[in-house]
Amino acid sequence: MNQRMSFVNHPHAGGPAPANHLSAWLDPLRQRFAALNPREQVLVRTAAWALALLLAWSVLVQPAWHLLRSAPAQLDQLDRQLQSMQLMAQEARELKATPTVNADQALRALEGSVAPLGDAVKLSVHGDQAVLTLTQLSAEQLQALLRDSRSAARTRPVQAKLQHSAAGYSGSLTLALGAGS
Repeated sequence: MNQRMSFVNHPHAGGPAPANHLSAWLDPLRQRFAALNPREQVLVRTAAWALALLLAWSVLVQPAWHLLRSAPAQLDQLDRQLQSMQLMAQEARELKATPTVNADQALRALEGSVAPLGDAVKLSVHGDQAVLTLTQLSAEQLQALLRDSRSAARTRPVQAKLQHSAAGYSGSLTLALGAGS
């Protein structure tokens, strides 16, 4: 006895086939639509088309349209970021290529960078680190000090504890000296 078993309507197979379920759901709607007078049918069809167009616009067209409008601004921003990163990479390559100096040479160069600032910067050395105590240093002076200490003395900032006020920057800046920086 060769019996074929159908699992479509089997209780463990997920219930009735999807086509039957959809048909059972649509049949009452079709009957109701057929019962409407022709003018009401036109209105229902028009409303369905309008709803379908609104849905298509919202899901398909509007996101793509928004993406096309915002893409040029995003591309410009990404180009600026890329240029900035390329400049930083070039600066990093140049800094790597600069010859190292020993701690004594670095200290002398750092003292030369600090001297023009007078009492606004105090220098103290602790092993292979220099601590700069800043008092009311302007942003331009701080930037020049950091640039000079990096290029001439080959130091690198290790720690910065700075406070900004209307009078300028105050606090301490710890720099690593020597060939290891």
